[in-house]
Amino acid sequence: MDVMPKWAEVVLIPFISLALAAILSVIVILAIGEDPIAAVKLMVSGSLGSTYGWGYTLYYATNFMFTGLAVAVAFHAGLFNIGGEGQAMLGGLGVALVCLLVPWPHWTLALFAAAVGAALFGAAWATIPAYLQAKRGSHIVITTIMFNFIAAALLNYILVNVLRPKGSMDPATERFSETVHLPSLHDLLAPFGINFSKAAPANVSLIIAVIACILVWLLIWRTALGLEIRSYGKSGRAARYAGIGSLRITMIAMLISGGLAGMMAINNVMGEAERLVLNAVEGAGFIGIAVALMGRSHPFGIFLAAILFGFLYQGGAELALWTKIPRELIVVIQALVILFTGALDNMVRMPLEHIFLAIQRSRSAKITKPVD
Repeated sequence: MDVMPKWAEVVLIPFISLALAAILSVIVILAIGEDPIAAVKLMVSGSLGSTYGWGYTLYYATNFMFTGLAVAVAFHAGLFNIGGEGQAMLGGLGVALVCLLVPWPHWTLALFAAAVGAALFGAAWATIPAYLQAKRGSHIVITTIMFNFIAAALLNYILVNVLRPKGSMDPATERFSETVHLPSLHDLLAPFGINFSKAAPANVSLIIAVIACILVWLLIWRTALGLEIRSYGKSGRAARYAGIGSLRITMIAMLISGGLAGMMAINNVMGEAERLVLNAVEGAGFIGIAVALMGRSHPFGIFLAAILFGFLYQGGAELALWTKIPRELIVVIQALVILFTGALDNMVRMPLEHIFLAIQRSRSAKITKPVD
C-alpha cells in the first residue's frame, strides 16, 4: 500500500522541489547583486506578457514535449535514453531529405511525410544502442551518450560535404520551398479573430506535440504493449518469467523513444528555420531529461514541465538582454530543478512519507480506539 496519496506524488513533491530550486535561485541572484523580484517580473513579462513572448515560450515547449516524451517512454521500460540529442539531430536530417527531395504540393502532405521521416531517422539512431543493451549488456546510458557525438560528427560531414548548396559557406541546407512552410500560430488563429504575433516561431508542430502526449498516454496506460513496457520497467526478471521478452520490449521502447525525439525536428527544422542547420537541436535532447523527471514520466506532467522550461528559456533570454544577469544563470536554475526533482527527490519524498504515515496512524488510532 502506498504511503502517500497519488495527488501528493504528482503535485506536491514537484511543487516543493520547484520551491526549493526557486529559493536557491533567488539566493544566487542576490549574490550577484541583482533584484530577484525585478528579475522574476522581467521573466514573466518577457515570456508570458505578450503573444510574442508566448510564441517563443510555446516554441521551446514544443521541442521539450517531444524530447520529454522520448525519455519517458524509455524510462517506463527501465531504460535511461540519454541520446535524445543525437536522435533529434538525425530526425532533422530525415525532415530535410523529405522536404528537399520531393516537390510537395502542400504543407499538410509534407508535414505528414516529414513526421514519418523524422521518426524513422530518430528510431534508426536508437536501434544500435537498444540492440547492444538487449543482446550484449552494453549500458544504454553510455552508448546513447556516445551516439550523440557520433550524430554530431555525421551531421557535420553531411551538411558540409553533401547537402550544402554550391557557393555557400554556411554548414546548412538550402531553404525549403514555400509549399512546405508550416503555418505559424498567427496563421492558425487569425481566422478566429485572435491576433497572435507574426514574428513568433510557434507553429502547427505544437498541435502535433500535444497529440503525441495523448497518444503516449494511450500507449502506456491503455494498451497491452504499454502494460508490458511498464511491467518490464518495474521488474525485468518478473516480466521475463511472465513471458515478456527483454529483447522485444527493449527494442520497441527505444524505437518509440528515438522516433519521438526525432519528431522534434518538424518544429525547429521544418517549422522555424525552414532548413537544416548544424546546431538545430540546441540542447533540447538533454532538457527532455529534466522535463521527464519533472513531469514524473506522465504525458500531462511532461506537457506542464515543457511549458515551464519554455518559460525559463524565453525568460532567460529576456534577462540576458535587459539586465546584467548572465544567460548562464538560467542553466543554473535548470540544473537546480533537475537536482531537486531527480537526484534529491528522496530529500523531499521521505519527510512527506513520514508525515502522511503519521496521519494514517493517527486516523487508524481514532477508528480503533475503544468507546467507553
